[in-house]
Amino acid sequence: MDVLRPPLIRIGGRVYRKNLIQEQPFPHEEEEDFCAGPSECADEPCDAFVVEETERGFQSRLEVPSPLYKYIIGKKGETKKRLETETRTSISIPKPGVEGEIVITGQQRSGVISARTRLEVLLDSFRRRQPFTHFLSLPLNQPAIQQSFLHFKEEVLQRCSKDHGVSSSLFQNPAKLHLTIGTLVLLNEQEIQRACDLLQQCKEDFVDQITGGQPLTVEVAGVEYMNDDPAMTDVLYAKVHMKDGSDRLQALADQLVERFVASGLMLKEWDRVKLHATVMNTLFRKDPTEERNNTMPGKSSSKERESFNGQNILKLFENFHFGEVQLDSVRLSQRFSSDASGYYATSGQLCFS
Repeated sequence: MDVLRPPLIRIGGRVYRKNLIQEQPFPHEEEEDFCAGPSECADEPCDAFVVEETERGFQSRLEVPSPLYKYIIGKKGETKKRLETETRTSISIPKPGVEGEIVITGQQRSGVISARTRLEVLLDSFRRRQPFTHFLSLPLNQPAIQQSFLHFKEEVLQRCSKDHGVSSSLFQNPAKLHLTIGTLVLLNEQEIQRACDLLQQCKEDFVDQITGGQPLTVEVAGVEYMNDDPAMTDVLYAKVHMKDGSDRLQALADQLVERFVASGLMLKEWDRVKLHATVMNTLFRKDPTEERNNTMPGKSSSKERESFNGQNILKLFENFHFGEVQLDSVRLSQRFSSDASGYYATSGQLCFS
């Protein structure tokens, strides 16, 4: 990390610098400890959250998904104890698995503010390490596209199976062909509902204007690779573009990501969404349920990849035509799941018409 340009963390409308610290690895994440700052509590501005005055001092309430409680408690409770000692506060955490609010209380307002700020920085750090649970998707699994994809798979295996690493285990499940707009870490029902509500708000604010209340007709044609060496390919994808030549699909995807990032439900990875449909992925080789496309937020996969030589595939199928699709909705899709059609289970959706 460049010490002159430290990463910034946005919490509740405020921006904090994340200082460089030496982290000690532990066998399990739940045993990681929290390195608090100086013992003196700085009286920081707290307009980003509410601090209430009570008969015994001050308190602040913080909604935290139950899977993150263990990070606040720390190894043998050390993180919580240290934070309470250094900020002169008391931190009340619901029982494991019980959704509720964490309550910070203290006699000094500055102590409560300091504890709350440190908790939010800590939680943000550990949330970024969680594997994504949901993603915004545009289904491409209409019957005609599936049939073309199966033909593509058959042809590739027939003509390129002798190329290094090429095998049937690399191919996407045709029932799950899709475009990924962005990934999310949603750790309880409340966060899932927030994402669903935001989708509907996006429909009112800009989606209807972009789509005109009608499905978007896109063409899926041509293949391309993700990395910089076609002889060592990890991800091969089908390219998509609007049939009418407009950039409406790109605008839709970019504005959805912008809105979800602003809400704190999604991390911003790129300046623009890369619209693509994964057709071959080396992660499928060991785990056919894996939904990663290229680089995603959350934990990186620990699986060792065996790249394949995609040079002949790119040459022979450069302009392969998968067909046209009528995109009529954006789905909040659940990772590692399937519905009756074979597509990912849907937690919520935004319909264009």
